[in-house]
Amino acid sequence: MKRLVLTYVVASVLLFALCAVLSYGYGTGYVYIYWRTWQFQSSLWGLLALVLLCGLLFQGLWLGGKRYFTHEQRKTDTALHFKDLHPYEQLGVVWLLDAAKDQQLFIERVYSQSGLLHPIIDAQFDYRNGDYASALQSLQQAVPMAFELAELQHIEILLAQQQTEQALSHLEFLAQQQISPWLSEIETAYRQRLMSLWGKLALQQPWLFLRSTQHGLLDATHRDLWLQQLLIQFEQASVDDLAALQQRYLALHSEIQTRPYSSKLLWLKLLARMADMSLQHQDLALHLLQEQFDPEVFYLWFQQQLLKQNPNYAQVEQRILQLEQRYSSVPMLSFAKWHIYSATKRQAEAAQLLTLYPDNILMNYLRIKSTLADNPDLIRQLNLVFENDVNFLNFKI
Repeated sequence: MKRLVLTYVVASVLLFALCAVLSYGYGTGYVYIYWRTWQFQSSLWGLLALVLLCGLLFQGLWLGGKRYFTHEQRKTDTALHFKDLHPYEQLGVVWLLDAAKDQQLFIERVYSQSGLLHPIIDAQFDYRNGDYASALQSLQQAVPMAFELAELQHIEILLAQQQTEQALSHLEFLAQQQISPWLSEIETAYRQRLMSLWGKLALQQPWLFLRSTQHGLLDATHRDLWLQQLLIQFEQASVDDLAALQQRYLALHSEIQTRPYSSKLLWLKLLARMADMSLQHQDLALHLLQEQFDPEVFYLWFQQQLLKQNPNYAQVEQRILQLEQRYSSVPMLSFAKWHIYSATKRQAEAAQLLTLYPDNILMNYLRIKSTLADNPDLIRQLNLVFENDVNFLNFKI
């Protein structure tokens, strides 16, 4: 309909311009139409405007009626063959059935006339078939207007070829590039696609992702998976990798505080392995303990306090008492107080704690440990047994 109106506008301008030239020096004339009780008196311009308006009205009604009846007829038609469907209907069926792989020839034939998408569609199928060289050749034929789509496909091929450094360069370029105007209406989908490629890169090379200058390019799911990969591959990190991780945390410290609990817990586990981040580890652990009591979080904080060169037992005890006021009947807090009392030579109070929680595994550990106090070898073996059974706690204290 927009095309029809545009056609009439252009035709009107040309027609009025032609009549203006022919009427030069002769005037615009006079037109009188009388039919039944209707009269129309005007100049040549009025007649032209009336004719064009009536033509646009009748043609619009004709096209609208034709489209309506065709639409209604399609509801009752019986298609016996896939080829009987309209090409758009065929593509819709393929999309609904997720049958792009089986209908490759059909899809390529449909888009063979598309100068915009033809090279990219070919590259997509070549990529899915594992023919990366042909896919890259097809992308070289993509028109400039389809630059973003070609780049997304190119990045996916680079990741499949394990060329992650090149993929990172292309991703950073796209992240800073202003989107083409014709993609603005589907910018959300475009950004989500770009974000998924960032996630694929982060999982494929988690330490390389730290080199990116873009920070907020992972969704919540990929962000947690990336942090998990950092934990798994922590022993493989270089000095530069650890420095980059430290800088990333410091740069995002305020934002990390607002993230979901699971994400903050993964950061805490990373900080626990970095000696230079002890203060940040302590702050984050206390922040998490204000949200909820997690025995693992508490133990990571408590163990860090007692492994200091000069532990401040009074300050640690005060913090434990504050947590007891907030969270009552928590065996882990009694477990921690026993260590404080033992370290500060308050044996009677420590022995009193051993009578609490007879069925708790941590308190059972302390009861056994206190019995074996004069045998370090047996205590070492006891630690190994409990480390394999109590949430993978590493008993260093």
